[in-house]
Amino acid sequence: MAIVALELLYVLGGLVALRLAWQVLEWGWLSPRRLGRALRSEGLHGTAYRFPAGDAKEEERLLAAARTKPMPSLSHAISARVEPLVHNAIQEHGKISMVWFGPTPRVILSDPKLVREVLSNKFRHLQKPKLPSNFIKLIAQGLTVHEGEKWALHRKIIKPAFHLEKLKKMLPAFTACTSELVSRWEDSMGCDKEREIDVWPELQDLTGDTISRAAFGSSLTEGRRIFRIQSEQVQIANGMTNLYIPGYTYLPTKLNRKIKANAREVEALLKGIITKREMAMKNGGHADDSDLLGMLMQSNIEESHDGSGSSKPVMTMEDIIGELKLFYFAGMETTSVLLTWTLVVLSTHPEWQDRAREEVLQVFGKKNQPDINGTNNLKLMTMVLYEVLRLYPPITAFDRQTYKEVELGGVKYPPGVTLSLPIVAIHHDPDLWGEDVEEFRPERFANGISKASKDAPAFFPFGWGPRICVGQNFALLEAKVALAMMLQRFSFGLSPSYTHAPFAVSTLQPDHGAQIVVKKI
Repeated sequence: MAIVALELLYVLGGLVALRLAWQVLEWGWLSPRRLGRALRSEGLHGTAYRFPAGDAKEEERLLAAARTKPMPSLSHAISARVEPLVHNAIQEHGKISMVWFGPTPRVILSDPKLVREVLSNKFRHLQKPKLPSNFIKLIAQGLTVHEGEKWALHRKIIKPAFHLEKLKKMLPAFTACTSELVSRWEDSMGCDKEREIDVWPELQDLTGDTISRAAFGSSLTEGRRIFRIQSEQVQIANGMTNLYIPGYTYLPTKLNRKIKANAREVEALLKGIITKREMAMKNGGHADDSDLLGMLMQSNIEESHDGSGSSKPVMTMEDIIGELKLFYFAGMETTSVLLTWTLVVLSTHPEWQDRAREEVLQVFGKKNQPDINGTNNLKLMTMVLYEVLRLYPPITAFDRQTYKEVELGGVKYPPGVTLSLPIVAIHHDPDLWGEDVEEFRPERFANGISKASKDAPAFFPFGWGPRICVGQNFALLEAKVALAMMLQRFSFGLSPSYTHAPFAVSTLQPDHGAQIVVKKI
């Protein structure tokens, strides 16, 4: 009997091993070959699939080579450096071409019409590519990764927090944090009138502190700790290149263990903050809607009210924690890289810096802090920020995955294909922006986004369509306030020690910092 049982175990073990081998063969060989043939039959050209990593090794080689050579400081022609694999594919195979991310074909769509069609997703045949669910939950599981009804519900609850009237309540957080920064810069100069400052880490701290105040108000200490941990999570996630390998995120590696420990600490801090707010509300208080958490909780209650006099929140504690983690993850670098590249660009274009400062002084004077009405009148500054976002988009590409067959531009894409929207390539396309595409010319946006490019719009720094970044008004207001207050107090010039080296990680960052000579005025 024991022998029969042992033989049965051997058979079962063999069947399991055979099934696993078949799954690996299907994942890494059969499916890529099938998808590649289907796409080529539609007329697409591109690189050939190489088992199992696709073009990952080649992309790694190209990026490493690019990082060894800095760019000229005055050059904005960053596409070949930032996305060399995509740049080469477009140059060799056309604006619609194909590369491979592991065993998944990645079709590059650099036609703005197709980008708008993909991001509008009218037929709901497209989704964001799915990273491992346990990894997403640990980092930031919120609005950007939800689909279907859950996405629609969360978007409906979150969107009111970023309306203009709500942003007015966050303005004191913006001005308070920027006041602390400019005062610290002035104090560090002592009797001198100028000092070289690497503004990149300074502006990361500024936007992290701003998010902490805007999100949690009085719970600032806990908010700052969350910012530090989420910053570390960003850096760890940026270094993980094997996420396409099934099961990789479950391995007990040092990085995976660190991500889990960080996630536990962030969730404990957030639960503590939320629980205190809930207790205050149960004791007769109202949701404090002067910060993002209060607005989110109030909007959640209002959405869930069923008209019978009772209400039950429709977003759970876990949902709210996920959205707050995402707010840090998405917001803390987006605005800091925008401000960093703006200071770098204005340092190399002093005529535009002078014009922007003149506008700020006309609207606010030399000492008045920015207000909502005034920031809405900063037309030239808006043009400057848009042009910086064109040249240096914080997110260099958006991806969508087909889960049903979909037709775009006369091409049928089967399920399992990644559609890659190369924002940096589109923003630097001379066919769309003219032969001066690599020049800093804010006047392109004098008549708004719709008039700035030939195939309008071809400007996608915050995405497009129903899933356009819900926090874009928050980011632009924060950037305007910070830049206005800096221009009131300082002038900026590029330091001789600055190395121009844009590099895409989670966002488009300066690889060697951003050394600026800051002068009191």
